[in-house]
Amino acid sequence: MSSGVITGHNHTSFTVSDRERSVAFYTDVIGFTVDRVYELEGDAIEQIVAMPGAQLKMAHLTLDGFRLELIQYVEPKGQQLPLPTCNVGVAHITFNTDDVQATYEALKAKGVTFKGEPMRPAPERPLACYFVDPDGITLELNQTPDQ
Repeated sequence: MSSGVITGHNHTSFTVSDRERSVAFYTDVIGFTVDRVYELEGDAIEQIVAMPGAQLKMAHLTLDGFRLELIQYVEPKGQQLPLPTCNVGVAHITFNTDDVQATYEALKAKGVTFKGEPMRPAPERPLACYFVDPDGITLELNQTPDQ
């Protein structure tokens, strides 16, 4: 019998403007692997997302046990909104690395846009920096202080 409690994390999802472009970025640049690419439409998905006529292009990607879902709304068309991290509801994913500076340089060489150079905001805080995906979604590199 079900106890009705939350038992864990399933996935994190971002809405993107172009599924194929985003899949390429997250696999080729970040290192995710593709689990599944598919499309959904019909009554069930319309009810889940609360949007009549919803048609979605989706992808599930995995990196070290973390699953990311990318959704492109074919219908209804969404709009590109500004995504400054100070806005309520704006989220980001933080990726660990053993060398933020080297990863920063490698990603910059691949054309990745960074919001700033790696910094340590306080001695006990990790070396970190923000960068963005093709839709301007913020991502973060993180290195623990003892590395």
